[in-house]
Amino acid sequence: MTILIRPSAESDLDAITAIYAHAVTYGTASFELDPPSRTEMAGRRAAILDGGYPYIVAEKDGTILGYAYAGAYRTRPAYRSTVEDSIYVAPSAQGKGVGRALLGALLDECEALDFRLIVAVIGDEDSHGSIALHRSLGFELVGVFKGIGYKHGRWLSTVLMERRLGHGIEAPPTRPIAAG
Repeated sequence: MTILIRPSAESDLDAITAIYAHAVTYGTASFELDPPSRTEMAGRRAAILDGGYPYIVAEKDGTILGYAYAGAYRTRPAYRSTVEDSIYVAPSAQGKGVGRALLGALLDECEALDFRLIVAVIGDEDSHGSIALHRSLGFELVGVFKGIGYKHGRWLSTVLMERRLGHGIEAPPTRPIAAG
């Protein structure tokens, strides 16, 4: 399967919203309980892009198969070189290399922007595919928050993983402190 990875566009928002709605409704990757509207998703995407973070999509033959972005891990200035990844793949495209293509491209984008650490907060210890994907691309297990959220009638844990990027913590950050 030839997959095109490219920056997201506003015209992708219907597909992005539908992919995320499915993940919220049926999955545990997100701990949201109700799918957000297209307007809300547009605002979230704009905030990511306005913050100088990457937001990409996977496309094949004009169909959006998934999307990924990196956002601030925390908002305090000392965290400015650390990002958290988010990856969502359409149900029909899962298990076909779309997540790997998105995460690989996202890692490249984050290194090009001189982020130093990327964190994965994976919903549910049973998300074996996501855990394996992150591990295969160099993420290491940091820990597990047991029973931190309640969704679909059960307590869910989150798996924390991290991967150093570029110069890692071997040199001071070069990213400026955001104004405000």
